[in-house]
Amino acid sequence: MFHIYCPYCEEHREEEEFHPKGQAHIARPDDPDACSDEEWGDYLFFRDNPRGIHHELWVHAVGCRKFFNITRHTVSYEILETYKMGAQPQVTAAARKTGEALGAEGRAKDIHEGVRA
Repeated sequence: MFHIYCPYCEEHREEEEFHPKGQAHIARPDDPDACSDEEWGDYLFFRDNPRGIHHELWVHAVGCRKFFNITRHTVSYEILETYKMGAQPQVTAAARKTGEALGAEGRAKDIHEGVRA
């Protein structure tokens, strides 16, 4: 069983309390009426499906009921960080390749120590 850190409740809770809601940081078109059908369809239906680091939107459905973001590795299912809505991720695929996110990864591992119970 996973334990996920809720950045609003500021505690680890069992995974059954949370629900994934899809890819994070998807910008709604500024003027939907001016979008072509193809652009609107891309916004509604097409999402990234990377092998590796992915940013996801989750909700703490049984707890505080707030939405937040998780940076997760899709192969290992390791949760690298959780952060509040409106914040930007500190762990990214590009930064991880260059080693820039080492401080953030260390912090994320401290926060998520014992993710698997």
